[in-house]
Amino acid sequence: MDRTTLAHALETAHITGEVATPRENNLSHIHRFLAHERQFDFGVELPRDWDFDSVLALMIDRAGLRPDKKFLEGVDTISTEACIDALNRMATVIGDVARAGGEILFASGHPAGLLPVHMAIAAAAASHGARISRQTNAVPVPGIGGDCRQINRVWIWHQHGGSPHTHLAEPMHALLDDITCRGGSVPDLVVADHGWAGAAASRGLRTVGYADCNDPALFVAEAQGTIEVTVPLDDDVVPHLYEPLIEFVLDRAGLS
Repeated sequence: MDRTTLAHALETAHITGEVATPRENNLSHIHRFLAHERQFDFGVELPRDWDFDSVLALMIDRAGLRPDKKFLEGVDTISTEACIDALNRMATVIGDVARAGGEILFASGHPAGLLPVHMAIAAAAASHGARISRQTNAVPVPGIGGDCRQINRVWIWHQHGGSPHTHLAEPMHALLDDITCRGGSVPDLVVADHGWAGAAASRGLRTVGYADCNDPALFVAEAQGTIEVTVPLDDDVVPHLYEPLIEFVLDRAGLS
């Protein structure tokens, strides 16, 4: 799939371009991230000082928010070109690790949106030589309850018989702690979103991930050099709308 076709599909689905997240929500989440609120910090550590203006400028540059800093309410945007550029970089990383036979851990905090994206890419990576991080046991998550478990090669947080949407870092920390306690090795690459990606990056793991325009944490982590690629996109549209994106990534990764 070429860039023009993908760009049209992304904007038609409102994955990029004008998206569902309003400006006021984006601005509020920057404040909450800087206040280190759970569900907003994604487990991302801040070794340098960030303030509201610097994070907003970063989000305009990396995610494509509307550049007018006086724009406070209304429909905001995600850059289609920035999304496709980041998908290209992500595809290169995944393809290289897969063909080298590396171990990849896939995880998602958006089971009703991005989970099928991770599943499709994980299956393709496995078919081209990647080892997918697996464990036979569910992994309890201290502090918040529930456990980590896999659905079709992708780790999710399970609680009370369901798979909740979560931005929390605790599930990834619990999973990585369990892997090391059992004598396992950490993965060569983490492909994730939300707190799964932020926590992995904070522990020094090679990480690529997806983030919405109201999720500044992963863009900050990328700017700090702890996340290799952060893909800006609406992370919770109806799953089938991501199918052109999946096709593009697999093609550019050499995994189709």
